[in-house]
Amino acid sequence: MSKKSLFTFVLLMPFAFANVTMAQETILDTSTFDRSVRPQDDLYLYVNGTWLQNTEIPADKSNFGSFIELADLSQERIRTLIEKTAESEHPKGSDAQKVGDFYKSFMNVELVNEKGISPLQEQLEKIRSLGSHADVLKYFGTLQKMGVKTPVGFGVTQDDKDSTRYIVVIIQSGTTLPDRDYYLKDDENLVAARKALKTYIEKLFDLAAIENGESAAESILELETKLAEVQWERVKLRQAEKRYNLHSKEMLTELAPKLNWDEFFAETEVAAFEELNVMTPSFFESVSDIFVETPVEVWRQYLQFHLIDAAAPILSQLFVDAHFELHQKQLSGTPQQKPRWKRAVDAAAGAGAGDFGVMGEVVGKLYVEKYFPPESKARMDQLVKNLLRSFGQSIDDLTWMTDETKKRAKEKLAKINTKIGYTSKWRDYSKLVIEPDDLFGNMVRSQEVEYRRMIEKLGKPVDRDEWGMTPQTVNAYYNPSLNEIVFPAAILQPPFFSAKAPEALNYGGIGAVIGHEISHAFDDQGSKYDGDGNLVNWWTDSDREAFEKLTKQLVAQYEEYEALPGQNVNGKLTLGENIADLSGLAIANKAMNLSFADNPPKKFAGWEPKQLFFVGWSRVWQRKYRDDELSKRLKNDPHSPSQFRANGPVMNIDAFYEAFDLNEGDRLFKPEEDRIKIW
Repeated sequence: MSKKSLFTFVLLMPFAFANVTMAQETILDTSTFDRSVRPQDDLYLYVNGTWLQNTEIPADKSNFGSFIELADLSQERIRTLIEKTAESEHPKGSDAQKVGDFYKSFMNVELVNEKGISPLQEQLEKIRSLGSHADVLKYFGTLQKMGVKTPVGFGVTQDDKDSTRYIVVIIQSGTTLPDRDYYLKDDENLVAARKALKTYIEKLFDLAAIENGESAAESILELETKLAEVQWERVKLRQAEKRYNLHSKEMLTELAPKLNWDEFFAETEVAAFEELNVMTPSFFESVSDIFVETPVEVWRQYLQFHLIDAAAPILSQLFVDAHFELHQKQLSGTPQQKPRWKRAVDAAAGAGAGDFGVMGEVVGKLYVEKYFPPESKARMDQLVKNLLRSFGQSIDDLTWMTDETKKRAKEKLAKINTKIGYTSKWRDYSKLVIEPDDLFGNMVRSQEVEYRRMIEKLGKPVDRDEWGMTPQTVNAYYNPSLNEIVFPAAILQPPFFSAKAPEALNYGGIGAVIGHEISHAFDDQGSKYDGDGNLVNWWTDSDREAFEKLTKQLVAQYEEYEALPGQNVNGKLTLGENIADLSGLAIANKAMNLSFADNPPKKFAGWEPKQLFFVGWSRVWQRKYRDDELSKRLKNDPHSPSQFRANGPVMNIDAFYEAFDLNEGDRLFKPEEDRIKIW
């Protein structure tokens, strides 16, 4: 991706790097570079090629790279904090007691193995007692509190068209495999996945001493295939206006008349509401018939399986192994399980975006006290201000947008709220009971506390201080309903950000991440929300048409990328992220140049700042995937594979051509008139 005139670049670089100091090498590790590749032909391989050749994906991972290395560092730090807490005595009911005792309960593998399937016996008996379809639907409601999958995905979230209130939502769910394609297409790996699912169901039934596992596996696969057939495809599912379908309870009953919704909602404990958002109405219309046409005995088998599947990672080792064989080994190609301490840390602290674990914000508080200095937040504040100012100038300079829509875009930009590092209002865990010898009970009680935290939002003002990630998460996000950009503490480290690094590297790293999240406010879906977080059209028809013409060009560019033989990137599924990458990188580059206007920086280790910027961008995307994991992501991940995230945007950015002197014939060259400029 980052390009420059090849001939000149190849001649100069060996000399420049011959004089690199040790400190400079620490800041910019050039041992990852592949000098046999020209940056004008492939920026990603130029910056990461040697690393890709020499790096093996760790046996307990499906993919590995910059994000994962930083997540591993976060995990190691959290382990130290948790184990130190677990070694000391703390008052019963204190947060420290709960963190330490939860970790002890997870690590007591002998006791967990001794208990076997017994923690599930009460619920399995309840499932065996279900005698009618009405009983089954009611039990769907019960399982919501335990986080167990059923065909009805249920939640309480912010109303897309009234951002001041919370609303009940239901959405399609109920299948085990990662995407509907796994049930409906006959690619070799998808057929193998279905076979593995049946084997897994049989194994769980055998371990739980439940009869007829083989026939149950056939029936459950058949049922999940029917559900998959009526599920929305992911491209449709990500379209905000199609997901918003306000219904009264009466309208829901008319839509899906064979489901007793009153019984279901009574069991979820949110019966007292007047309207809800049915996010996938056609799915529930079809499920109404599927539900009653499926014998109660099959539903009992289905519910037994999903209950055990959900609990398997915290049951005895035989269940853990079976769960791993399907979910990690078969579907992601991961050959080896994570060590138990890693799984314990993930369970306690959360394992990624949207996952708060059992005590995620308690651990987060410990994390920021030790690893997030105030000066990092101050530097980020300034970077964000620079990026927002740059985005505003870019809106002014747009040639395809009218002044009327520009004005509204800048009004939305001015209302973006920024959250950096960690929450200002930590979660309360006082109602959570944790015992050192009851892993299963701890997990169930945690799920119930979080479930109640969610449903108790109904009828209350929207909490604009709430975070959707823990501080120790290596990620960032934009929330359209709150019109906010959020940067957890753990991402504010190299290679994204370093106080010792040249500003050009920081702008190419964390600067582009900031630009990416700002750009989500104006991507193909985020642009449908106004500055207050409401799903409302603030565009003129002509401007939206011009915008969509540009985005179609981006779809076409990315759909040309073949990630695996015969498997290309889905340009429509990844459109929002590709817009954010392109626009975020362009805005970060503009912000960098604005910051350098009065004080131009010197070269660093032979690099011009304009080159360092793109090197910084490319090294962020250093990553290797196992084929099964990559194949899965091509079906269900709205992000493009890392090599295309590195190379795809720069082809459209004039500054890249200037930095590396690109010419016609270079592989990353696009004629100027074909370069896509959106924001």
